[in-house]
Amino acid sequence: MGTSVQKIKENVSLIASKNTWIEGLAIDQLVKTAQLTGMHRVAGMPDLHPGRGYPIGAAFFTTNKIYPALVGNDIGCGMSLWQTSAKVSKVNLDKWVKRFVNVEQPLDDSWSSIIESQKLEKDITTDRYDRALGTIGGGNHFAEFQAIDEVYDQTALDELGLNKKHLQLLVHSGSRGLGQSILVEHITKHNHDGLQLDNEDFQDYLQKHDEAVRWAELNRELIARRFLDTIRANGNCTLDINHNLVSPKTIDDTEGWLHRKGATPSDAGYVVIPGSRGDYSYLVKPLTGDDSSVANMSTSLYSLAHGAGRKWKRGECHGRLGHKYKREDLYRTALGSRVICGNKELLYDEAPEAYKKCETVISDMFDAGLIEVVAKLRPVLTFKTNGDCSS
Repeated sequence: MGTSVQKIKENVSLIASKNTWIEGLAIDQLVKTAQLTGMHRVAGMPDLHPGRGYPIGAAFFTTNKIYPALVGNDIGCGMSLWQTSAKVSKVNLDKWVKRFVNVEQPLDDSWSSIIESQKLEKDITTDRYDRALGTIGGGNHFAEFQAIDEVYDQTALDELGLNKKHLQLLVHSGSRGLGQSILVEHITKHNHDGLQLDNEDFQDYLQKHDEAVRWAELNRELIARRFLDTIRANGNCTLDINHNLVSPKTIDDTEGWLHRKGATPSDAGYVVIPGSRGDYSYLVKPLTGDDSSVANMSTSLYSLAHGAGRKWKRGECHGRLGHKYKREDLYRTALGSRVICGNKELLYDEAPEAYKKCETVISDMFDAGLIEVVAKLRPVLTFKTNGDCSS
């Protein structure tokens, strides 16, 4: 299975080489989660890092119950990649940076008909969080214009309809306050005990969960469209993949439920694995069927990393970097890209140094026989926030 697959315990696997740094607490959380009732198997990805009780960058397979707390509050969080009509050679970053003034405000009335038709098409009935539709949120969420820097598989690029002469737009966001409200409701009633499949609240949670996933997909579409409008370009969605969700899955002839918390599905086609704002991202093709051994796929629980993975905890990055970088230094990266982030703490918390090198994460998954690399994407302009953002 390659040098990048470690067996921590009988039902605990880690897709990472011995040289990949992973915090001990994250592995402890992975092992502890494997002890939950009904837990059949867990798998950590090379971007594994500690979360609030449960690790991020992991997949969990249960057989007789589900655990909403493993999915977390950002149900449906994921990434979409858009091919834009904007040419790389025509980018004027100084002009562009000044345009992104209103992209965090609630969408105005001119968007109403689009929102209503899309909600109808996606079977979204809730309207409590409509004001948040089209907004990114905080934390590690972003919208980033990227250039295709290197191509390793032109055929795959052609299949996806991607053009190296044009910018790509990568959007990372989720279900905002909707997902948060669903988890809070569940935890208030059930704590962290999970739900038996025959529990009357099981179907209720699943219905709300599935709607939140669809809401998150719509949210990413609206974010992309308003960012495209801002640079006066058109675009089309090439892929959209969720990495926080629970879904039915049969693994090794066992029927169960696969929870992903910051884990990208490897059974849903091409995916992008993003680096930090000062690092490359990678478009990859998951290996399935004849291309990869079934053992590899079931060991990894049909999942991949969802990014580079944090090295440092939030809140401590300013202390680590404040003596080295002034705030103004962090608006440009070593790759020549620009950063828009008006929140000082977030600017430091999301600094490239706070994350692992994405190349290491990609290498581990390649060595494990899980992916082939299609292209390397270079950041051009990364948007986080114009000011304070609370969620």
